[in-house]
Amino acid sequence: MKEVSQLRRGTTYSEGGNLYKVTEYEHRKMGRGKATIRVNVRNLRTGSNTQITYNSGDRVEDVRLEKRVFQYLYDDGTFFVFMDEKTYSQVQVAHHVFGDDRYYLKDNLSVELLSYENETIDYELPITVEMSVVESEMAVAGNTATGATKEVTLETGLTVRTPLFVKEGDVLRVDTRTGEYITRV
Repeated sequence: MKEVSQLRRGTTYSEGGNLYKVTEYEHRKMGRGKATIRVNVRNLRTGSNTQITYNSGDRVEDVRLEKRVFQYLYDDGTFFVFMDEKTYSQVQVAHHVFGDDRYYLKDNLSVELLSYENETIDYELPITVEMSVVESEMAVAGNTATGATKEVTLETGLTVRTPLFVKEGDVLRVDTRTGEYITRV
């Protein structure tokens, strides 16, 4: 068991048969009363987001997840298919687990999959990924006082705002935490 005051962003715990991952944490202490802990959580099995408020001193069940490195192979329409880099066994992960982060998945990308009781429920992407530009609008630097940007589409369908000099065929490094352009490779 773990006290709710120890919950932080990224912590996984179990309550009422559901597995939750903390996405935001807020600790409030009002006057003489007990402190309250408000957390935004994502249900790891359904993908839904919820806000839960606890009183100071409440306890939740701590969960340990098994972390293994897998290589992304392909999308079969219903599941993303990954291969264990050590045993070469394949694992299928439902689309809802990745949500919008699916745009960072490209062939042969190494991803850490987190599982609980042999069920893959979460993941950790690398901090940056490199993808090529497949569509870029023509842009002309005109009377701009600051850095002008344009939108480009990458090989996985991800759209990113970049400087005007980026063109089709360029390979870009993108931050997976924010979805922002970092540099041209």
